[in-house]
This record gives sequence, structure tokens and C-alpha cells, in this order.
Amino acid sequence: RESLAANVVTEVAGIINGTANFILTEMSTKGRAFDDVLSEAQALGYAEADPTFDIDGTDAAHKLVILASLAFGIPLSIDAPMKQGIQEVAPEDLEYAASMGYRVKHLGIARRTEQGIEMHVHPTLIPERKQIATVDGVLNAVRISGDSVGEVVLVGPGAGGAATASSVCADLVDVARNPAGSGPALGIAAVTLQAPNWVPVEDIASEWYVRLTSTDQSGVMSEITQILSSRDISIESIIQKPPTSGSDKVPVMLLTNVAPQSVMTGALNEITALEGVQADAALMRVEAFDR
Repeated sequence: RESLAANVVTEVAGIINGTANFILTEMSTKGRAFDDVLSEAQALGYAEADPTFDIDGTDAAHKLVILASLAFGIPLSIDAPMKQGIQEVAPEDLEYAASMGYRVKHLGIARRTEQGIEMHVHPTLIPERKQIATVDGVLNAVRISGDSVGEVVLVGPGAGGAATASSVCADLVDVARNPAGSGPALGIAAVTLQAPNWVPVEDIASEWYVRLTSTDQSGVMSEITQILSSRDISIESIIQKPPTSGSDKVPVMLLTNVAPQSVMTGALNEITALEGVQADAALMRVEAFDR
């Protein structure tokens, strides 16, 4: 609204719910169970008595709508973001991601593209070398890309009584200091905000992390790779764990190249229909912030 007013902002993304970040941090670094960490977050005042909006992505989606309006000069569209929470993030996916050099973070991403505006909220694998991947606990981090400044990353606490009170007081002071008509709240007069062309979520492309459980028998991996190849999805890396004692089931983790969501989910549906593959697959986007 102010310091980056001279920039054309192409992307605003980040960790924008401190409760979700606290839960994922505790699960990934200490191996704790989701319900156990959620209870502690409530006891510490990081999560509401009803934590639904924190863990299902609603709170992050609401914040992303405001950030996107500020960044792109578009109306507030509360239902625009695709949202996915952290309830279904399995401990083994955090472990496997770490073994492949990634951290799992709950991200909100708004991006200006030639096709329109992308806006989505979901758990995401981020290379551990990226600054935002190291933001842990209740900290939030917002990454802004502008044509003049390049990349700007803002980090600060995003949950807890004192942090929330600080933000509320700052808003009240801003209102008190800002006489009516001296400046629009979103940086651009509301009457000039223009509705964008929204990119359908099924068309939003990314790299992907896939976890499958297959039987330990010949031919299954060949069928999986053939399905991916038929949809022009190439495998960047693959890890196949040995079966546990007394079982013929093996976990298989894949990292793919960039593909639209519709193509990736179509391939995954076909793969999980194979005789040697279980239906309980996991699928998460991978974001390296290098596009």
C-alpha cells in the first residue's frame, strides 16, 4: 500500500496462519501427533476454542484475499481461494519430505500470470534451502515479489494474545491518524478496483509430491511410470522404501515436474485404480519460488 507502491507486484505468498505453522513444526521436528499439538496450541492461546478456521485453511484464505487485493488492486473476493487445511497431513509425509530435502509448510499463494490471478491455500513442500522453509513455530512469513525490489520477505509472530493485540492496536492507531478520505484502506479507491480473471484451480500447475503404497511385486512401478509418461508428467526423483517385516506393502514417494492439477489428479486416480496400488495416496504441491 505504501512502501511498495512503485512496484508491479507479481506474487505474494507465505505462511499466514501461526497456529497451523506451530502444529506442523512440532509434528515435523518432534514427531508429535496432530491432536496432541493442537491441544497444546489451544492451551497456549495460539488456537481458538473452536480451531476449525486455523486448521482447515479458512483463516489463511481470508488473509490471502486481503493481501491479493493490496498487491493486485482487485476486489475482496472471500470465496476466490482454493483452500486445503493441515488435518490430512500425515506424519510419514513430513518424514519423507525431510529425507528428500524439503519442509512441509501451510502456504497461501496469490500469483499474477498471463492467464489471470492464481489464488490457493494448502500444505506445500518447500526446499529446505529456502528462507521461508526455516520459519518455524508461530511465526508468519510473507514473501512479496515486485518488479523493482525483487523479493521481500517479512517475518513476525502470527499467533498468541500479545501478537494479536499488537496488530489490533496498530490498526486502531492507523484509523485514528488517518482522517476520512486521506487514503483508501486497500491503497486504491474501491470504485477503481477491477475484478480479475481467476485461473481455475484445476489449471494451476506446479511440481508435485506423491506418496503411494504398492505391493512388492514386479511390474507395478512400470505401470505407474507409464501412466505418468502418457500424461507428459516426468519423475524428478523417486524413493521406494523396503517392506516392513511380514508385509508385502512398500511406500513409494515421487517428485514430479510441473503439471496442471487436473492432469496430476487424473494420473493419480488412474494409478490408485491399479491392482497393486492402495487407494490411500497423498498428493501435495511443491513450491520452489523460482518461476
